[in-house]
Amino acid sequence: MNHGHGTSQSKEMDVPPDSLVRRLLAHYEATRRAMPWRETRDPYAIWVSETMLQQTRVDAALPYYMRWIEQFPTIDALADADEAVVLRAWEGLGYYSRARNLHTAARVVRERYGGALPDTAAGLRALPGIGAYTAGAVSSIAFGRAEPAIDGNARRVYARILDLEDDAIPAIHRAAVAIVPADRPGDFNQAIMELGATICTPRPHCQRCPVEDLCLARVRGTIPIRPSVAPSKAVPTFHVATAVIIDDDGSTIVTQRPSAGLLAGFWEFPSRICGRSAVARNARELATALIGAKPPRARRIDPIQHAFSHRIEIYHPFVYRVRTTDVAGDVAAAAVSPSMLSALPLPVAQRRIASAAGIPRA
Repeated sequence: MNHGHGTSQSKEMDVPPDSLVRRLLAHYEATRRAMPWRETRDPYAIWVSETMLQQTRVDAALPYYMRWIEQFPTIDALADADEAVVLRAWEGLGYYSRARNLHTAARVVRERYGGALPDTAAGLRALPGIGAYTAGAVSSIAFGRAEPAIDGNARRVYARILDLEDDAIPAIHRAAVAIVPADRPGDFNQAIMELGATICTPRPHCQRCPVEDLCLARVRGTIPIRPSVAPSKAVPTFHVATAVIIDDDGSTIVTQRPSAGLLAGFWEFPSRICGRSAVARNARELATALIGAKPPRARRIDPIQHAFSHRIEIYHPFVYRVRTTDVAGDVAAAAVSPSMLSALPLPVAQRRIASAAGIPRA
């Protein structure tokens, strides 16, 4: 078999790459799961799928992918879209910087590359939001480049098969360079990731593995420590006072988050991080500033919790029924109807607050 980087084995490797490649490709052909992005050669569609699959399970990403390709079928269509529309299409998928980076990169590709994605890993990495994994995946799958694609599943597979003590992503990448074949590199990368997703899981099913006898960690009994697992860090929790101000027409007041940082550009009900015992006072202060008068007595909603990757936020919504939602003075907020609220990009927790407050979804 012709390997893109030669067939010589690195000093860490005692695994014959030809046998490994041949068996994994045969297993992939026989057992691979059907996914729409595996039925296309469109680099844009492959790029979208790989971006969505970062930090997201296949079954969760699938409906978003189908809707996205229908709504933004080409790089030009995505580049032409307003950011709010792009964020709304991504709403609920999480890690929203992925959507903003896709949008920004689409515009860069149109302006600098005539609307065609670069066909090398290095060229792809020059685009916003594309790191080593996505560059390797897209360049190998869409353009046939012999580049590794190391996600969490691939890292686990390589660390076990090669029994690597140094299993940081850069080390795994260096080891994989000697294995990824010049023939069908995209299929091979997907075969590695598929094995990690279905068989070489954190609790592996070694008896079903097509390369069990080639796996050095299996032979040496080191599977329980491959790959290494970093100790988990404590996740901080924040209490968020939230003012839900609704008028007789069902309109409500919302504010837009800053253009950078967590949930950048999304809209939300006016809120403020504070101590758990101070949520009622802070919500009342927010409502007073927004309507320019002391608000009526609030109806308190059960707290709504949302876990981000690095923090937990517990929202404490207080619903204020007012005659009008005219925003006072120069407060940076807007009064929107239920239909306008439905069209805005709102984080999942904010949709839950709206539902609990009785705001109809148009």
